[in-house]
Amino acid sequence: MSSKRILFISNGHGEDNHTSHVIQTLRQLSPSIEMAAMPIVGEGKAYRNLDIPIIGPTQKMPSGGFFYMRRLYLLKDFQSGLIGLTWRQLQAVLQYAPDCDLIMATGDFISQTFAYLTKRPFVSFISCLSALYEGKLHINPLLWHDLNSSRCLTVFTRDAYTSGDLQRQGITKAQFGGIPALDWLVPTGKNLDLKPNVPAIALLPGSRMPEAARNFRLQLQLVLEIAKVASGQAVQFYAALVPDLMQELDDIAKSQGWQHEQGILTYASAGSSPVEVRCYSDAFSDIVCYSTLVIGMAGLAVDLAVAIGKPVIQIPGEGPQFTYQFAEAQTRLLGINAQTIGTKPATPEILQQAARRSIETLQDAEYLAKCKENGTQRFGPPGASDRIARFLLANLGENK
Repeated sequence: MSSKRILFISNGHGEDNHTSHVIQTLRQLSPSIEMAAMPIVGEGKAYRNLDIPIIGPTQKMPSGGFFYMRRLYLLKDFQSGLIGLTWRQLQAVLQYAPDCDLIMATGDFISQTFAYLTKRPFVSFISCLSALYEGKLHINPLLWHDLNSSRCLTVFTRDAYTSGDLQRQGITKAQFGGIPALDWLVPTGKNLDLKPNVPAIALLPGSRMPEAARNFRLQLQLVLEIAKVASGQAVQFYAALVPDLMQELDDIAKSQGWQHEQGILTYASAGSSPVEVRCYSDAFSDIVCYSTLVIGMAGLAVDLAVAIGKPVIQIPGEGPQFTYQFAEAQTRLLGINAQTIGTKPATPEILQQAARRSIETLQDAEYLAKCKENGTQRFGPPGASDRIARFLLANLGENK
């Protein structure tokens, strides 16, 4: 009996990440399944890290997939060949799909339309869409058509509120999926040299370079402001960085007046205790799980922190992803856990305000308790990878 074959289509870095976790679970449950992927945005690193074959062309675009934040980025993407690239990707999908038993599409209408056009049965995961933003999900007609198609077996959502909203709108096949990455958000036992009984602040500047480096510079400035406001209260800082950003720590330290040695950044000024930030590229789960507060300038990483009840302070950057528009939308999605300070790229005044808010948050036991409740209510229990993977398996035998 020949092995079953699934094609995964996704349009976004977060979407690649979600899908990669489903793939890992599928491999555990049924190692014989053949899998391939078509990442529409970026180079598909999440798939490449798992040695999943990529069936068509990939290319980094200036916007990184966030052109909806600023129209200028879309123009730059067009100039970089976006239309031609998307067309070649679609052709690759249409050529590969006839030999597939099932398609899984993660993302918005682009990936879902790719899946629909294959004429194969597909599973939809609209991981980037949520009714929590506005109270109701406003779906464009093209996506509505895709999701209502008989070829769409189910529509997984990232939160239970959205699946309920879609069912009320008439998409009765919608069901709660969750956030697959949440299943892997457990401490690994990494030794962070945590000081017991001292509040820990996690710095999450994002994963996409060079924006993540710009964000991290801002966060280091905020750390110094927090150290001033803390005035004697002990606070410890930990940064979860991608490997590319770790390699730039020397340059970043020099540009900001810090010292760097083996992943530890130190800032010493006359008359005050040195400030230290410990940086890691392999301790995301440990840093987030053991943090008291998160300084977040990211998407999925911030979602995960909130899902386990962490409060988040957000300061807008220059983008293309983490702008005020993105941060404000995150605040609506995440509820009380997320506090966005400022409405433009952070200035010294905004950083001072964010520092004050950070210390106030650490001292507000009642608010911290509410954050724990809100995170669970918003994102539900872990297990998304298993839920989605088992649904795929259950449908593989019926779709030949």
